[in-house]
Amino acid sequence: MKIGNLKFYGGAREKVCRLGLSHVFLELQEILFSTEIRILDKKQANGAGRVRELIDAAFTAHQGWVCAKSGDVDWTKRMRYNETIVSRIGVEIQVSGRSDLLARDIVHIRNNLQDSQIDVGVIVVPTNQFEYYLTDRVANFSYAVRYVEHELREAQSYPIILIGIEHDGFSDSPLPKKRTNLSSVSLDTDTKKGHK
Repeated sequence: MKIGNLKFYGGAREKVCRLGLSHVFLELQEILFSTEIRILDKKQANGAGRVRELIDAAFTAHQGWVCAKSGDVDWTKRMRYNETIVSRIGVEIQVSGRSDLLARDIVHIRNNLQDSQIDVGVIVVPTNQFEYYLTDRVANFSYAVRYVEHELREAQSYPIILIGIEHDGFSDSPLPKKRTNLSSVSLDTDTKKGHK
C-alpha cells in the first residue's frame, strides 16, 4: 500500500523522536508499504475485511508486534533497552468496521495512554479515495480528522498519529467481501433437508 495522508496530534511527532520510537514507527510504515492491495475500479466493490486480513498478516510476519485481545489496541510493539521497556507504540487498524467504531479506537488509545500501556497511538484508516472503492460505512481519513478535531476534541491533546492508506493499483477482480450469516443459511438448508 501507499501512505496518502499523515497527521500528528498532541506532540506525537516529538514523542516518537524523544522516546526512541522512530525505528518502530518506520517499521510500521514498512509493514503498510509491504502489504500489496489491488482492487477493482468500482465503487464499494471491494471487501474492506480482506484489506484488514492482509494488514494483520503483515504485522504477524514482523517480529515483536503483539496482537491484542478484543476490546484493546489492535497491535503494540515495545522498544527495549537492556531488558527494560523504554517506550511503546499502539496501532488501531480501522479499515473494515463501521465508521462509528472510530470513537471506540480513540477510547482504546486514550485508556492505554492513561494506563501507561503505550506512549503513542496510531490510527490507520483508508484515504478518501481508497474508501470510495471499499464496502460502505468504512471510515476515511477526512472522517477521522473531523472526529478528532470536532467530535471528540480532547483527542487532539493525545499523542495520536492518523495514517491514511491507499491501494497500490487496480486489478480485474475485486477484493472478496466477507460473507455473513453463513451459519443461519446452513442451518436453514439442513432444516429443510430434514423435512423432506
